[in-house]
Amino acid sequence: MTTMLATDQRRAMLNKVPEVTVYFWIIKILCTTVGESFADYVNETLGFGLGKTTVVFSVALVAVLVAQFRLRQYVPSVYWLAVVLISVVGTLLTDNLTDGIGVPLWVSTAAFAVALAVVFAVWYARERTLSIHSIITTPREAFYWLTVLVTFALGTAAGDWTLELTGWSAGASILLPLGLIAAVFAAWKLGAGPVLCFWLAYILTRPLGANIGDFLASARDEGGAGLGTLGTSILFLGTILAVVVYLSVTHKDRIERSAARAELAPDPVGDRQV
Repeated sequence: MTTMLATDQRRAMLNKVPEVTVYFWIIKILCTTVGESFADYVNETLGFGLGKTTVVFSVALVAVLVAQFRLRQYVPSVYWLAVVLISVVGTLLTDNLTDGIGVPLWVSTAAFAVALAVVFAVWYARERTLSIHSIITTPREAFYWLTVLVTFALGTAAGDWTLELTGWSAGASILLPLGLIAAVFAAWKLGAGPVLCFWLAYILTRPLGANIGDFLASARDEGGAGLGTLGTSILFLGTILAVVVYLSVTHKDRIERSAARAELAPDPVGDRQV
C-alpha cells in the first residue's frame, strides 16, 4: 500500500525541471545575459534606480513562481520565464549590496558562497539528494529555486570581483568562465560526480553570460559590439522565446520522455533477467 501511494504521488507531480541537454545550457546562458543587460537597461537607461527596479522584478518573480509551483509538471514557458526573472533579481541582489550599500565584492562573493553551501547542506539533509532529476515534490522544488537564486547572486558577485581584480576588457573577460566551464566538462567526462559538475557549471554560466552581455552592450570604442543594453536584451529574449517555443512543441527536454526512450532501448542484459 505504501509503495502504491508513493507511486501515485510521483505520477501526480512529474519532474518540474527540464532534462539537461544542450538546449538547457543554451537557454541558461541566454537568460544570464538578459539578467545583466535588462537589469542595467531598466535601472540605468530608463532611470528606475536600483530600489524600484529590484521591487518591480521581485514582484514579477514571485508571481511567476506562484504559477510555477501550482503546475504539476515542467512547462517550458513558465519555467524559463522564472529563470529569466530570477537571473535579473539575482543580479540586482549583488548590485544592491555593491552599489547601494557599498559591500566589497569579495565579501558578497564569500557570503553568497557560504549561503549556497548552507542551502545545499539543508537540502541534502532533508532529501538525501541534490539531483535536479528528482524535483517531484514541493519541498525539493523550493530548495531548487532557492539554490538557483543564490547561484545567480554568487555568479554575479564572483564575476564582477574577477573583473575588478584583472581589469580585463569585456571581450577578454569571456575567456575565464568559458575555460572553467570547459574544465568542469572535462572533469565530468573523466568520471567526476555529475551533480557536483552540474552545479559548478550552473554557477559559472552566470559570469559567462554576464560577460557576453557586457561585450555585446559595450560601445565599440570600449572593445564591445555596440548593441547597447536594449539591443542585447531584445536579441537574447527573442532567441530564448524561439528555443522555448521549439521545446514546447517537440518536448525534447522532458525528463519523462528521455526516461521512456531509455526503457524502450534494447538491453541485452536486462532482457535475460527475470
